[in-house]
Amino acid sequence: METVTNFISNNKELTPLIKTFIMLTFLMLLPTAIFMMTSFVRIIITFSFIKSALGAQQSIPNQILIGVAMALTLFIMAPTINDINEHAIKPYVDKEIKFEEAIKEGEIPIKKFLLKQTREEDINLFVENSNIDKKELTKENMPLYILVPAFAISELKTAFQIGFLIYLPFLLIDLVVASTLMSMGMFMLSPVMISLPFKLLLFIMVDGWNLLIKSLLLSFK
Repeated sequence: METVTNFISNNKELTPLIKTFIMLTFLMLLPTAIFMMTSFVRIIITFSFIKSALGAQQSIPNQILIGVAMALTLFIMAPTINDINEHAIKPYVDKEIKFEEAIKEGEIPIKKFLLKQTREEDINLFVENSNIDKKELTKENMPLYILVPAFAISELKTAFQIGFLIYLPFLLIDLVVASTLMSMGMFMLSPVMISLPFKLLLFIMVDGWNLLIKSLLLSFK
């Protein structure tokens, strides 16, 4: 935000319309940037896998899954948000620190969360391909432009690992149903139609949503 503000203020030749366009573009991209630094990525991809594994693409609206993912994200990120509020937002509002200090204080809880969830090899990938001085680089002064993409690909790998485990029991049901229909000579009957009730029954019997969300919450600890 500070970078955009400085860019607009330092370029006096920009017309008011262009300045407004730049600011609106930044605000439009801000939610995406925020989501890339939270648990939202892992949660929403996992929900997409469970939706696909069940074969219930039309039965579970995307808006519902996004809403649940956002609620879980707020729950998981609550400690980080509280730290930012206590050490950055409140002191800045009370005029105890300057804006630049508030930004630095606010980055500390974010970096702590990102470092905890990011694999070392993903961090090294971006460190080795950047122009940053590796000798003076520590976890405390690790810049966000390295941490955020490293965190993103770590979250993708973790989400795909969870998705693989989700698929296994439902894939077994699909194989059993398909084999049974073939042995009975029912080639014209879609196995998906027959396996869907069995997959839903399995998901209900194991209390699937509770188990899935519990696993997601534990994966961030």
